[in-house]
Amino acid sequence: MEEHPGSAALPASAQVVVIGGGAVGLATADELARSGADVVVLERDLLGSGSSAKPFGGVRATFSDPGNIALGLRGLEKYAQLHERTPGGIGLQRVGYLFCARTEGEALALEVSTGLQRSMGAVADVVSPARAAELNPLLDPSVLVSASFSPQDGYAQPARAVAAWAASARAHGARVLEGVEVLDVVTAPLDDPHVTGVVTSAGTVRCEHVVVAAGAWSASVGRMAGADLPVEPVRRQIAFAAAPAGLRPATGQLPFTLDLSTTFYVHGSPDGLLLGISDPAQVPGFRRDYDDSWVPAFEAAAAVVAPSLVGLPLHGGWAGLYENTPDHNALIGRSREVGGLVVATGFSGHGFLQAPAVGEVVRDLVLGREPELDVSGFPPERFAPTSAAPLLREVHII
Repeated sequence: MEEHPGSAALPASAQVVVIGGGAVGLATADELARSGADVVVLERDLLGSGSSAKPFGGVRATFSDPGNIALGLRGLEKYAQLHERTPGGIGLQRVGYLFCARTEGEALALEVSTGLQRSMGAVADVVSPARAAELNPLLDPSVLVSASFSPQDGYAQPARAVAAWAASARAHGARVLEGVEVLDVVTAPLDDPHVTGVVTSAGTVRCEHVVVAAGAWSASVGRMAGADLPVEPVRRQIAFAAAPAGLRPATGQLPFTLDLSTTFYVHGSPDGLLLGISDPAQVPGFRRDYDDSWVPAFEAAAAVVAPSLVGLPLHGGWAGLYENTPDHNALIGRSREVGGLVVATGFSGHGFLQAPAVGEVVRDLVLGREPELDVSGFPPERFAPTSAAPLLREVHII
């Protein structure tokens, strides 16, 4: 594989090795490099080719868990800064998020979570079905009980963000390597293991810290180090479609609209509409080939929520991987099993939006600082049989 002009050969040693060249890994590397740390990023393929490889990534603070809200709010702030300082921007569009409730239980959950978001500084409101249909005319308001709208949210282009972080990290001294596969994580001694190095397809690099940001592939990296990271890959598929005739407002300004009952979603883009659903029939695995197996579930949901979307010709189909954990929330923190191992993975579809904030958190964890944001709710070992840490209950999962 051809080496990026800004890359360097694998060094013999580094302070920190970041495994994974996606949004989370590169945001972390940028923060560490800006703090003066000696950082190496290892990506076995091309930067952003894993779970970050999608045409648009939602950015939001619309969650029900305080930890997720805090990470989302900081992420929005950091994305605005990255957009401003990056030539050509990162495609940030604040079109808002519109979560639709079709049952009284969902409506109550939206009311509670929206109140919590507002108490933490987010801009969000519960809106009527009629107002939801004004914001997105594709919706049938008669099937809605209520909705929540957060105009500060929106989407950006992951490829641009990844490129911006990589360029910044390299400018601050980080070595960002593509086409380098991690083969093993070396630890010693046996009775109190600490990270001592990483074995790769390009040689071995000694290090004091390893950051696991390998997305859907993180479980295997954890096993190399002797840490159990319950991350499971699941294929998610999306496609584009031309908007129905006469749609107002313009598709580029349609909010990112989601049905809580089915996870059906649609939002605008410069190319028309982007459509998707978390297909419940999808079996776990590393498949990333695109097919139309998700379309029946999507159209069944659309027939109820947004009937004009049924039967639209689809184009530009795309398949990517979620990195799911058992409670569909991230693993963030220092490993209690292996010294020097810091975990930032298992985001279950939230990695891109949380990446800027997680980069700051991981920087502080590596450097021995107390993070500004509280990530105590995301301990990597919370699924262990001996753990007393509660599992997270997040309403706003896609």
